[in-house]
Amino acid sequence: MSLTRLKPSVPKYWLIVIAGLVWSAAGVLLCHTAWGWLRPLGYFHILGLAALGLCLAMILKKIMLDRIARRNMHRICSYAERGCFFAFQAWRSYLMILLMIALGSFLRHTAIPREFLAVLYTAMGGALILSSLAYFFLYYRIRVLGAACPAEME
Repeated sequence: MSLTRLKPSVPKYWLIVIAGLVWSAAGVLLCHTAWGWLRPLGYFHILGLAALGLCLAMILKKIMLDRIARRNMHRICSYAERGCFFAFQAWRSYLMILLMIALGSFLRHTAIPREFLAVLYTAMGGALILSSLAYFFLYYRIRVLGAACPAEME
């Protein structure tokens, strides 16, 4: 029995869904944490900080996460019909994820005001949620519309 048989492989369109779900879940978790910090504040204070976080989320999405998502989708589309379950992210991205988790944990244990952290968490969480939509749109194109996986991601 070869080790290849032990590798958990799934159809590549599931890798696209898994990536979208993981990015969405991480974004929702960050936004939920931010909401917990903002909830005790007044309505207009919450609105202002959340709006700032969402504006920053759109910027982060555009300058950072869109490019990463496109690379992931292109890599997944280049697979044969199946890929390893964990291949929804490039292997070096797992290191970046661990670093971001460590940074978030470090920031939560500093004296930085929670209102400021809530803006940062909303920005990153919102950017992850917005960028995850690209995975779901690609899945829709492939599975529902029957289009082929694009050779190059725009």
